[in-house]
Amino acid sequence: MTIPYLTAGMPGTGGRIKTRVEDFIVQEIPLYAPSGQGNHVYFTIEKRGISTLSAVNVIARALGRRAMEIGYAGLKDTQALARQTFSVEHESHTRVAELKLPQISIVQVTRHQNKLKVGHLAGNKFIIKLRNDQWAVAGGSVADAGRIAAGVLEKLSVTGVPNFFGPQRFGMRGDNHLLGLSLIRGRSEEFLNRWLGDPDPDVDHGGVLEARRLFANGQLEQAFTHWPGHLREERRVLSMLARNPKKFDQALRLVDIRLKRLLISALQAHLFNETLAGRLADMAVIYPGDLAWKHDVGAVFRVGNSAEDAAKEQPRCDAHEISPSGPMFGYRMTEPDGRSAELENAVLAAAGITPQDFHGPRAEKSKGSRRAMRFFPSELALHSGTDDLGPFLELTFTLPAGCFATVLLGEVMKTDVPVD
Repeated sequence: MTIPYLTAGMPGTGGRIKTRVEDFIVQEIPLYAPSGQGNHVYFTIEKRGISTLSAVNVIARALGRRAMEIGYAGLKDTQALARQTFSVEHESHTRVAELKLPQISIVQVTRHQNKLKVGHLAGNKFIIKLRNDQWAVAGGSVADAGRIAAGVLEKLSVTGVPNFFGPQRFGMRGDNHLLGLSLIRGRSEEFLNRWLGDPDPDVDHGGVLEARRLFANGQLEQAFTHWPGHLREERRVLSMLARNPKKFDQALRLVDIRLKRLLISALQAHLFNETLAGRLADMAVIYPGDLAWKHDVGAVFRVGNSAEDAAKEQPRCDAHEISPSGPMFGYRMTEPDGRSAELENAVLAAAGITPQDFHGPRAEKSKGSRRAMRFFPSELALHSGTDDLGPFLELTFTLPAGCFATVLLGEVMKTDVPVD
C-alpha cells in the first residue's frame, strides 16, 4: 500500500536522502548495558552501505560460525552509517576485536550473560541530511524548506506521527507481505514462484533478473547457475527444485525459519498499516472498546464500551500518555470491541484470512500483539547548512524501538522515501 500522510494538507520540502551514506546516520540505543562478564561477547560495529543481515553473514563467516549464532537487536538501514551491537557465544574477545572486514569496523567489545535478541533495544537516534538541488537557486531556498519542515514537525508534535511500518519492512521488491500471505495460506507453489521468479526490471538487476526470468520460464537448472553465489538460501532451494520440479512443499521446508518469520511479520505489518490508514484521522481519538496503548510501559488496557468511558480517557490521549493501538494479528492477539473491532475484522476479511491461520505450521505459530498507532520523536532538532555537496536540511531525533524514521521523513518531504 501507499502510506498516506497525516499532514497531507501541508506542503513538503521535497528533496532526497541518502545521497551518500554519511547523510543517514543511525545509532542504536541499547535496552541495557552489558555487564562486562559472561559467555557472550557483545561487540558494537559501525557499518557503511551494508545491511544488518549481510553484516551478520560476513561476521559469521569470518569467525567460522553459523549466521544464526550471531545475535542482534534490530535491523538498520543499508545505505547508512549505522552503529549497532551484535553478540556471539563462546568466542574469543580478542579475536572479535581484531576482525578486519570490508564496510564493517569493530568499535567496542565487552561481555554479557545472555544472547542479544531482536527487540533488545530502547530506540534509535538519527542524524539525517535532506538535499534538493533547487535549494541552491533563487525561489527555492533551503530557508523556505526549513520553514516548511518546522511547520510539519510542529503539527506532528501535537498529533504524534502515524506509526506506520516503513517500506523497508516489505523488502526491496515490496512483496514480503505477499510472500507471508502465501505462507500462511499453505500455497507452496505460489510462494516459490514469487520468491524465485516474478522478474521485475525496476528492482531486479544482473544475474538475479536473469535467474528470475529463467525460473519463470521453467528453466530451473539454468536459473540456478545465474543466482549469485552469496544468495545461498535461494540457491539451496532452487538446487532441490531443479532435481524435483514438483516437490513444492519439500522445497519450502528448506527455507530458513528466520526468513519465514520475517515474511510473516511483514504480513502482520501490512495489515497493521491497512488498519491505521483506515483510522488515520482518528488515530489520536479514543473509541469506546479500544485497547489503549500506555506509552510509559508499552502495554495496553481495555477502554470501557460507553461513550463516557472513552471521554474519560481522552485527556490522557491528548497528553500523549496513551494512544489507540492497532493489530499485529495472530492467533492469540487480544481483540478490541466496538468500532475498532469492526475496522480490524474488515481488514482481516479483505485479506481472506482469520486469526487461526497464524497458528498453522507455515505461520510459525505467530501469537500476535498490539502496536501503538502513533509515536512521538524526542530530542528533535532542525537546522540548515552547506557542505561540499551544497545546501542541506539536517534533522536530528530519537525514536522508540520499532518506529520508522522514513515515516517521519515522508511527512516532512511529501515524497517517496527510498528503500535501501
